[in-house]
Amino acid sequence: MLDISKIRAISLDLDDTLWPVWPVIERAEQALARWLGQQAPGAAAVFADPLARQALREHVVRTHPEMGHDLSALRRESIRLALQHAHEDTRLAEPAFEVFFGERMRVDLFDDVRPALAFLAARFPLVALSNGNADVGRVGLGEFFVAGLSACEFGVGKPDPRIFHAAAGSAGVVADAVLHVGDDAALDVLGARRAGMQAVWVNRSGHPWAHDVAPHGTIASLHELCELLQVVPPRPY
Repeated sequence: MLDISKIRAISLDLDDTLWPVWPVIERAEQALARWLGQQAPGAAAVFADPLARQALREHVVRTHPEMGHDLSALRRESIRLALQHAHEDTRLAEPAFEVFFGERMRVDLFDDVRPALAFLAARFPLVALSNGNADVGRVGLGEFFVAGLSACEFGVGKPDPRIFHAAAGSAGVVADAVLHVGDDAALDVLGARRAGMQAVWVNRSGHPWAHDVAPHGTIASLHELCELLQVVPPRPY
């Protein structure tokens, strides 16, 4: 059961917690395809084939295991390989990635997110904690967060306890004073619990819980989290 009295900071997952991620990725893929179609049609043909695209990604993961946690590096290297296989200019990989990444930062927030973040940030330091490559500043939410950690920058991702502990440190507290909030049962909830944190599961779709270790709380929206924490007064400034 959630112990509100212990909470001194909150870490939040991003993709599928603050916005639905797959519409964003699909839109970014389409933008990349259009750009490659104009600048590098051979590479565009490779990326148009889902099997070929997956094969490229698997090759990158196999030959560059150090990139396994870094989605930006995986994407950039996959583009470079597609250009190479098509005998096109591999220097186009960086501008092509920037086309993808710029669209990746255009997210459509769930309706509850902005008012909930305003409520939470008035009471606790908030830290973004993601295995993805979204940046809270570029998506327009930087005002609410004191820090952001991503797997690609930190070097390991959730559920590794080290990234949870780093999130706690960036908020200036110990791990058991952090409440982690996220949608992924294994990465967010079980990972946070193993790191010594309390964890709230964001279950927007009503899925059943399938693990022996339970979250400290389950919510269908961030509004419900605010209701749970409404007894906490705003911080003095």
